[in-house]
Amino acid sequence: MITTLYPKRFIAHPWQFGGLVAVLLFFGSSAGTAAEEAEAGLMEHVVVRGAFFGQRKASGTKTPTLLLDVPQSISVYGAEQINDQAMTALTEVLQYSPGISLGQGEDHRDQITIRGQNTTADFFVDGLRDDVQYFRPLYNLERVEILRGSNALLFGRGGGGGVVNRVTKVADVQNSFTSLQAGLDTFGASLATVDSNLAIDDRQAVRVSAMLETIDNHRDYKDGDRWALNPTYTLLIDDRTRLTASWETLRDDRVVDRGVPSLAGAPLSGLDETFFGDPDFNNTTLDADIFRLRGERRLNDQWTLDTTLQYAEYDKAYANLYPVRFDDAATTVTLDGYADATQRDNGIVQVNLVGDFNALGVSHTLLAGGEYGRQDTENSRRDAFFFDSADDQVTFAFSDPLAIPGYRLTDPSRATSSEVTFTSVFVQDEIQLSENWIVVAGARVDRFDIDVLDFIEIADGNGDGNNGRLTRQDTEVSPRAGVIWKPTQALSFYFNYSESFLPRSGDQFLKLTPTTAALEPEAFENTELGFKWALKEATTLGLAVFEITRDNGTAVDPANPERSVLTGTETRGLELELSGPITDAITLHANYTHLDGEELGRFIAGNAANRELAQLPRHKVALWGDAQLTPKWRAGLGLIYQSEQYASLSNSVLLPDYTRIDAALYYEASPALSLQLNVENLLDEDYFSAAHNDNNITVGAPLNARLGVTYRF
Repeated sequence: MITTLYPKRFIAHPWQFGGLVAVLLFFGSSAGTAAEEAEAGLMEHVVVRGAFFGQRKASGTKTPTLLLDVPQSISVYGAEQINDQAMTALTEVLQYSPGISLGQGEDHRDQITIRGQNTTADFFVDGLRDDVQYFRPLYNLERVEILRGSNALLFGRGGGGGVVNRVTKVADVQNSFTSLQAGLDTFGASLATVDSNLAIDDRQAVRVSAMLETIDNHRDYKDGDRWALNPTYTLLIDDRTRLTASWETLRDDRVVDRGVPSLAGAPLSGLDETFFGDPDFNNTTLDADIFRLRGERRLNDQWTLDTTLQYAEYDKAYANLYPVRFDDAATTVTLDGYADATQRDNGIVQVNLVGDFNALGVSHTLLAGGEYGRQDTENSRRDAFFFDSADDQVTFAFSDPLAIPGYRLTDPSRATSSEVTFTSVFVQDEIQLSENWIVVAGARVDRFDIDVLDFIEIADGNGDGNNGRLTRQDTEVSPRAGVIWKPTQALSFYFNYSESFLPRSGDQFLKLTPTTAALEPEAFENTELGFKWALKEATTLGLAVFEITRDNGTAVDPANPERSVLTGTETRGLELELSGPITDAITLHANYTHLDGEELGRFIAGNAANRELAQLPRHKVALWGDAQLTPKWRAGLGLIYQSEQYASLSNSVLLPDYTRIDAALYYEASPALSLQLNVENLLDEDYFSAAHNDNNITVGAPLNARLGVTYRF
C-alpha cells in the first residue's frame, strides 16, 4: 500500500473567481435578434471548442483556417478511422502518425518522442493542457490532432517537437442517437462503450459517453481494468451563444510491466512472456475527475469570443520492480524498484478572441487571448529495500517465473509539494496580402512561477546549502512567423519559424534543486519548409522538412534511469503524408518519416563525442488502406515499418527494425448492426516496439485478433 506524508489540501484557486467574472462579462455582451442572426447565418461561424469537424481544419490552430493555409505540419485522425482500426489507446493512434515514435512510459503513462523530443506532458484536450501522466482513452473522442513543430504561441510551455490535441464529443441539439460497441480479442482483453445523445429540444442536448475495459495481453501476469464516464450538456442560449459543460471521471487499475532487459547490446530474446517484476507489487492506479465549462459567442459578423474554465483532480500511484541487468554467464538478473504517489489539482482559464476583417486593404484573421492556470502537486517516493543485499537493488538466480528475494519499502526518499502558476497573453495575425500570399506572425508572453517544498531537505536543515524551500520564476517571449505562397487554391508552399521553452523542473514540475533552480529554461527553435496539395476535396498530400534545436535539454541518464542529464540536441527530418480517398472505393492514409538527431556539445578528451538521440528511428513508414468490396463488405490493410533505434542516449543497446502488418474485415449487416474483425501483426513478427532505457524494453505483441460489434439506434 502506498501512502503520502501529508493530507490532501483544499486550495481556493484565484482562477475560480477570475473565471466567473470572465463568464459574466462574456454573456453580458449585447445580442441581436434571433431572426437577424439566423438570416445572416452567424451560427455557422461559431467556433465550437475551436473545433471544425472533418480533416480540412483542426481545432488546435484556434482559428477558422484551412489546414492548407497553416504553415505547419498537422495530422488529423477521426473517430471513424480510430474505430476501423480497433484502437483503444492513444499510442495506437500515434504509431500511425509521421514524426512520432513510442516510448514505454514505464508502462504507467503515455510517453512519446515527437521529432526527437521526448515528452510525457505535451498532451492537450480541447486545446487545454492535459499533462498528468496516465494512459488516455479514446472512447469519447471526435478526433485526434497532431500539430508538429515547436509552437508555444498557441499552447504555451513545452511542445518542443509538437503537441497532441484530443477533441472530445459534445452534445448535439439536432439529433438523438445511441451507439453501443463491444469487442473481445484473443488475449482475453475486452472493451465495451456507449455513446448516447438526447436532443431535448432545438436548444438543449445531453450526451453520455462511457467505457468499460479489461486489460490483458501476451505477457505473463499482465492484466487490469479501467472504466470512464463522460456526460456533456449543450445549451444554445440564443442564436449567437453556446454553452457546453462536461464532467469526465476515469478509474484505471493495472499491472505495471517494464518489459525485458538487454543482453550484448540487444533486447533479451526468447523470453517474450517472462515478467521481470513482482505481479503482486507492480501496479498503477489512477482516479481522475475533470470538470469543464465553455462558452462561445458570435459578437458580430467579424468577431467570435470563447471562454473555457477547467478544474481537474488526479490521484495517481504506481509501484514496480524492474530489471536493470541480465547476466547470461552467471544466469542472474538484477532488479531495482520503488513506489510513487502523486496528487494533483489544477485549474485553467482560457480566453480566445478571433476576428475576420479587412484593414488597410488586406484581409486579417486575428487571434488574441490569454490563459491563467494553477497546478498544485504533492508527490512522494519510497525505494525498495531488499533484505539479501541491504540495498534498493538485488542480484539473484534467474528463473521463470522469478523467485524474488524478500523486500520492503523504505521511508520516503522524496517528499515534495509544488505550486505552479502560469499567466499568458498571446496575439497572432494571419494576413492575406493577396490571392497568392499569406503571412502569419505573432508572439506569446508567459509568466511561469514554481514554488517547491522539499520536506526531506527541510527536515535536514540548511547545513548542505539547501533549506528545501526553492522557487523559480521565468518570463518568456515565444515568437512565430510564417509565409505561405499559393500558386493555386489547391497548392501551398510555406516557411515557418517558431520557438518554445520548458522551465527547469522537468515536464511534471515535481521538484527543484539549487542547481536546476539557477538554470535558464530549455529553449527550442523550429524551422520548417513544406508544401500541401489538395488533390481532391478530402485528399491531401503534404511534405515537410525541418530542423529543431534544443538548448539545455534533458535526457534519461544512461547510468541511472532515475536521473536526468543535461544535453543540447539537434534534429533534422522529413515527413511525407498522403491522406484521403484515392478512388470512390479506396481510402488511403500513408506517411513516411526520415529523422536524424544527435546531442550537441559533448566532448571526451577534447574530441567531439556526440551520440545519436534515443528512440529516434531513422526511417518510419505507416499506412492504412480501406477498400469497399461490396455494398456490405469492406476490407482494411495496414503496415508499420520502423528502422532500428537506440534504447537510450548511451547508444549501447539497439532495438532492431521491424515490419508489422495489420488487417481488418467489416460487414454491414444492416444500417443498425455492423461487425468487424481486426487482426494485428498478421505475419506474427517478433519485434520490440519501445523502450524506457537500456534494460526496460517492450516486447511487441504476436498475432492476435479482435472481434467487434456495433449496434446503433
